[in-house]
Amino acid sequence: MSTTLNDTPSANRLHIGFYGKRNSGKSSLINAFTGQEVSIVSEVAGTTTDPVNKAMEIHGIGACMLIDTAGFDDIGELGEMRVKKTEKTAEKIDIAVVLFSGGDITKETDWFRFFKEKNIPVVPVISKADLLVNGSAYAYKVRNQIGEIPLQVSAVEKIGIDELKEKIIRLIPSDYNAPSITDALCAEDDTVLLVMPQDIQAPKGRLILPQVQTIRELLEKKCTVVCTTTDKMLHALARLKEAPTLIITDSQVFGYVYENKPKAAD
Repeated sequence: MSTTLNDTPSANRLHIGFYGKRNSGKSSLINAFTGQEVSIVSEVAGTTTDPVNKAMEIHGIGACMLIDTAGFDDIGELGEMRVKKTEKTAEKIDIAVVLFSGGDITKETDWFRFFKEKNIPVVPVISKADLLVNGSAYAYKVRNQIGEIPLQVSAVEKIGIDELKEKIIRLIPSDYNAPSITDALCAEDDTVLLVMPQDIQAPKGRLILPQVQTIRELLEKKCTVVCTTTDKMLHALARLKEAPTLIITDSQVFGYVYENKPKAAD
């Protein structure tokens, strides 16, 4: 059976979060962005009470997950809980869209800088641009605070939607959807032994890029990573209570590693 974009797991989709105050037009913008009625739209502030995830396939972007969040200016005890849920979404997004919707921009600016500090690509957007009395002055105000020119969009008039898509496409991380190095060879809580011959051409005190990438990926998978040089491989194995789930090594010492690996490790 062939695989379609609709079968793409959530973890493999580009996560795009939309952030702004209550009634800033997040839901309307998402609907205009996708060309579908994805989010509930209402004039009543606080309609979106919890983050709403919608898996989509968008031309030029591919498989993505759009996240419609509660307003980060929500109030009251329940409001504080909703804001915390909004903050929680920031841990799993790849790109953030921050909506500026008129008036004081302190909160929007804080969130914009928060994403920047987290090295998360962020798109500043002036929402409901068709309703602003002096859009140019407001855009200058935003630019002066964040140091970037915001996009001016209108979900109603369909202004700036294509520009927003183009901006998001340009911000997609270069390594996004890159093939996994270890793929399904190991999983969380597995012990992985890296037997790494030293590359004399590598700068002293540094690992070569493939080694760094492999270690990073294994740590992100929540594996236990043990690193050793070829001459210390047997010593490292003797220190382990159980044989490693996986041993990774360089082709130049593969023969030695294969001959000396525990039978339980492949």
